[in-house]
Amino acid sequence: MPQIMFINGPNANLYGLDPAGTYGLQSFPQIEAACRAKATELGMALDFHQSNHEGVIIDWIQQARQSHDGLLINAAGLTYTSIAILDALLAFPGPILECHMSNIWKREPFRHHSFISKAATGVIAGLGTDGYLLALTAMKQLVDQKAG
Repeated sequence: MPQIMFINGPNANLYGLDPAGTYGLQSFPQIEAACRAKATELGMALDFHQSNHEGVIIDWIQQARQSHDGLLINAAGLTYTSIAILDALLAFPGPILECHMSNIWKREPFRHHSFISKAATGVIAGLGTDGYLLALTAMKQLVDQKAG
């Protein structure tokens, strides 16, 4: 069974708490539950994480090198600032999908450049929770192709 890690960065734990906000109405625990159900449906084991701390995210990426077939990441605000996360991702041997709940290219100009994209196999943005679920489906295909 493919082992997949999904990492969420700073403030993702606040999703759904602002009904007028950018990230929709679903809470972070609801999003996690939907992702876990989708991973099970696809026949993948999912480790789903969130941290507000850059070093913790880097530690998870480094750990994934030893035990996971694919990595999904929404580095949130660290997407636009963290060379250290990029460097950790560049050392990951499997497919990487960059995910964003919002369309980062329709937001403030500083969000239009992602350091994460340099390491990503692909990017899914602007589809809310549906994007997370689509990313899991895409990851299953990528992992299967690599194993093929």
